[in-house]
Amino acid sequence: MKWQDVDFQWKAITIHDKVEGERTIPLTPFVASLLAALPRRKDREGNPSPWVFSSPTSASGRLMESSIQHRRVTAAAGIEGLSLHGLRHSFSTLSEWCEVPVGVVAQIQGHKPSAIAEKHYRRRPLDLLRQWHEKIEAWILDQAGVTFQPSEKFRDIRLAAVS
Repeated sequence: MKWQDVDFQWKAITIHDKVEGERTIPLTPFVASLLAALPRRKDREGNPSPWVFSSPTSASGRLMESSIQHRRVTAAAGIEGLSLHGLRHSFSTLSEWCEVPVGVVAQIQGHKPSAIAEKHYRRRPLDLLRQWHEKIEAWILDQAGVTFQPSEKFRDIRLAAVS
């Protein structure tokens, strides 16, 4: 993912995938704070690195194999065996606890619409997805016992646009 794919102002991330080519999903407050805290490194020529997950030791200048870091984190957390794909399953399952419409979860995850109505009539705007995505994030953080207070920088965009 490149920094140009992360829009802190409009709270969105453009993700490149194998299904649609790319899709834009909401950037939730907690994830925004994590991304904003990442170092902005320079590439080997001294230019700003375009990569969000840059690496000073990689020949490409970025992390190439996310599963290595994922295995380290899950081992440290004592939940070895949880795959990256397993996280997608967990997101989908945990969303039910928040009573999120199935179509919203599917659209965030980049699944193709399955029903006729979903295929032809329901393409939800980013702001509607954001409402649900933030609800899911808040619930997961609460269940994990994570206290998080978003900074003014990541509060509701409508408030920032009005002032």
